[in-house]
Amino acid sequence: MEQVLADADGCSALLEEYGSPVNLLDLAALRRNAEELAEAARRHGVDLLIQVARKANKALAVVDAARELGLGIDVGGQDELLQVLGRGVDPRRVVLTAAVKPISLLRLCLEHDVLCALDNLDEAEELSGLARQQGVRARVALRIAPDPDSGLPPSRFGLLAEQWLQWLAGAPAVEVEGIHFHLHGYAALDRVTMLGRALVLVDELRARGHHPSNIDIGGGVPMSYLDDGQQWQDFWTAHHAALETGQPITWRGHPLSNVYPYHQAPVRGVWLDEVLGAGLLGGSVAEQLRGRGLQLRCEPGRAMLDGCGMTLARVVMRKQTSDGLDLVGLEMNRTQCRSTSDDFMVDPLLARPGTAGAPSDPVEAWLVGAYCIEAELILQRRIAFPDGVAVGDVIALPNTGGYLMHILESASHQMPLARNLVRGTDGGFRLDAIDLGGT
Repeated sequence: MEQVLADADGCSALLEEYGSPVNLLDLAALRRNAEELAEAARRHGVDLLIQVARKANKALAVVDAARELGLGIDVGGQDELLQVLGRGVDPRRVVLTAAVKPISLLRLCLEHDVLCALDNLDEAEELSGLARQQGVRARVALRIAPDPDSGLPPSRFGLLAEQWLQWLAGAPAVEVEGIHFHLHGYAALDRVTMLGRALVLVDELRARGHHPSNIDIGGGVPMSYLDDGQQWQDFWTAHHAALETGQPITWRGHPLSNVYPYHQAPVRGVWLDEVLGAGLLGGSVAEQLRGRGLQLRCEPGRAMLDGCGMTLARVVMRKQTSDGLDLVGLEMNRTQCRSTSDDFMVDPLLARPGTAGAPSDPVEAWLVGAYCIEAELILQRRIAFPDGVAVGDVIALPNTGGYLMHILESASHQMPLARNLVRGTDGGFRLDAIDLGGT
């Protein structure tokens, strides 16, 4: 990212050729990120399969990079599944975790012998019925939800273990290969609690003649966007003070509450060390997995794509609101760098090409987008421009590869979606296959 931004004219040229905004990807960091988890598992003697969350980024280069590294893929829908299979990923290393699975998706899963993480009885019955019609057994993982008395937050995902055991008593046409869960948040201890319930269920299933071979802890592997935790604390101190004094640092004093923890610790490998080394059922988590011959699986997205992407957009205007707030308008819309959080909390960077106009005086302003909505904010936070800002400047939003580029992107107003460019070994960029009609 630093190398790209050092060439401001090159950034501007990419926007001229491919339009604004543009998403840049370099998947070199994927290997490093995955190796952190893999090394932690090796230290504990645990067999680990990392299945990169396909939904975290739609670029097909992500699929190719994961395949080349021998990683698995977690898919959340029919197109994702077809793309992954079309790129040559081994179906045995694919898991379908879609929250809603229409019959066409279940049929496709069965046709390609892909492991299906069952979430509810309706889809479970549908899949079992399809398998029975074809005279086969569907490969499934049972997604379990936290027990109400576990102390964990309730979840829309999965069923209680007892509900699955009751369903299995009806002898459905499935082969239970694993236990799966999906938790909100990133706490290692929460995963340990659920792993304890999953291990008990494994024992119960084996006693009833089933042969589960893995436990999948889902996503939520933490990462950190900031190296300095003090920055994170200082922001929240300033934000809360601003709300109290009426001198907002967010748009119209909008309070931020639902925000990703942009600084957290531990992350990735150290976090997995903590999970695997935790005490559970009279031993450690790792000992319990090894003793049962179970493979551990996970489905990280953001943590795997840390350092893999950046979004560039062009400054097209500067103005003030009727009450004197300074605005900087970008040629993009707010959905093109946004997750389900209230805001993207990484500071943007500015590159000034030789073709940019005259810069303004130093200013503090809000970045706004192209949708005809009063609160069309790219970022909710007021941003300082100590060297001013010019029409033609390039604003870079760093580290957007995981979820932020694509999870909520919209082509409202008939605006085209951002193009996705992948960096080659020569340092140049080419369109990703997803923008060339690839599958």
